[in-house]
Order: sequence, then structure tokens, then C-alpha cells
Amino acid sequence: MMGLIKKLALRVRRSFVLNSYDDFTIAEYFRSQGARIGENNRLEIRSLAGEPYLVTIGNHCTISPNVQLLTHDGAGWIFTEEIPDLQKFGPITIHDNCFIGLNSIILPNVTIGPNAVVGAGSVVTRDVAPGTIVAGNPARKISTIEKYREKVVETWRQQKPRNYFRNQTAGSLTDPAAIHARKIRDGAMLRDHLEKLFGCGQTRSSENEAL
Repeated sequence: MMGLIKKLALRVRRSFVLNSYDDFTIAEYFRSQGARIGENNRLEIRSLAGEPYLVTIGNHCTISPNVQLLTHDGAGWIFTEEIPDLQKFGPITIHDNCFIGLNSIILPNVTIGPNAVVGAGSVVTRDVAPGTIVAGNPARKISTIEKYREKVVETWRQQKPRNYFRNQTAGSLTDPAAIHARKIRDGAMLRDHLEKLFGCGQTRSSENEAL
């Protein structure tokens, strides 16, 4: 009984501690666990890995929700009747300016080069070369950052609302928390614009009238 109470107390304490951080400050908590993490990151996870001290993350990276970083091979459990202390570990390194998509899994001994993108739901089993985009299970190269940038910039040029991020000089706002705050400030503007652009607002109004 005392063991259960202790576990519950530790869980409540951990939840309280984690609630004091946000996506832009949680790196401080992970560093306290031994992880090596750079600056200007957006980490949308609250658990880094079973062995945080085996994880290295560079500068200006995004790790999306539900990403799992696996620094050990748990399947070795099936051999522990024969070899009780058997374990297998491997580090994970994510270099500068990377984006790791929603629900992705990064396996041990993987290095993700700078300026790389891991698509949502990917399982990364091997190193990712710099400047590439990978996706799938297992993750494979699908494009380059250069081609992706051209596509994204051209699409945004067509979709961007007038006065969105007004008085903002390109390249002058690099702090992720500041960018996030600006997006919240202009959120209503963006929503109205996109609803008109894609015809969603009219559909929603019709549905409300029908109710």
C-alpha cells in the first residue's frame, strides 16, 4: 500500500513540475535529466526518452506531439531468462533546424542531419542525411529541403492574408516563442481569411442555420 501511495505521489509531483513548463522552456527540464539541447527549440513532448542522457538536440528544432525517441531496444527482454542483465542502448542525435512530425518514432543509433524533416507517423530506423525529407515506415527520402521550401513559400504567397504579421521584416523574428505569440495575435485574421479562401465559413454558416 505504501508503495502505491509513493508512486501516486511521484506521479502527481511530476505532473506539477511539467505543468510549470511550456513548449519553449521544457528543454530546461530535459537538460536536468542529462539531455544535451541547444537553443530556440519548440518541443511539444513532455517525455524525452527512457535514457534522456543519450539524446542530443541542436538549435531551432521542432519535435511535434507524441514523438517517441527510443534509446534502448526493449525486445531483448525475451532473452532475459537466459541472460538476466541483458540490455541494448543507442544514442539519438538531432542536429540544428530539424522538424520531427507528429507520432514519429526515432530508433536508437539514429542521427538526423541538419535542415531535415521527418514526416508525421514515420519510423526512422537509419540516419537521415542533411537537407532531406523522409517519411514512411521505415522512413525513406521523399524530397529535398530546397524543393520543399519552393513549394511551401509559393503556397504561402497565395494564402497569406494581407497585414498578417504586419510590420514584420523577413528574418528579423527568430525566437520561436515570439513567433508563436504573433501567430496567436493574428489568429482570428488568419482563420477568417482561410475560411473565405477555402469556402469553409459559408458551409459552417449554412450548417448553423440548418440547426
